Amino acid sequence: MGTHLTHVFTYHSNPVTQVNTKAWRQALERAEIKDFRWHDLRHTWASWHVQAGTPLHVLQELGGWESVEMVRRYAHLSSEHLAGYVDRLSALHVVGDEADSYDLATGNKKGLGEKHLSL
Repeated sequence: MGTHLTHVFTYHSNPVTQVNTKAWRQALERAEIKDFRWHDLRHTWASWHVQAGTPLHVLQELGGWESVEMVRRYAHLSSEHLAGYVDRLSALHVVGDEADSYDLATGNKKGLGEKHLSL
């Protein structure tokens, strides 16, 4: 947790309020960071939240955006955070005779007859 109550970035315990200063530009140059703005940190923060599972409506309030559409613009996502959801229905299978069921991997019907799904 940070040491300041309202600001993330501080210098000698005082909030940093001017962000495009000579010191900032020199720090970027020393770190060999090109084409970067303070505002980029907001995009990163939002993306990390979504990838950590923060719901968009919660992130909307945290970030002060007026609409979920704006949250989505800020939260640039990779697809990695979706991997855990891909196989959620893998426990879903057809109950019945093998000759009278569907192969869920291919969607092909194995036989005829009445079907019902179970978990």
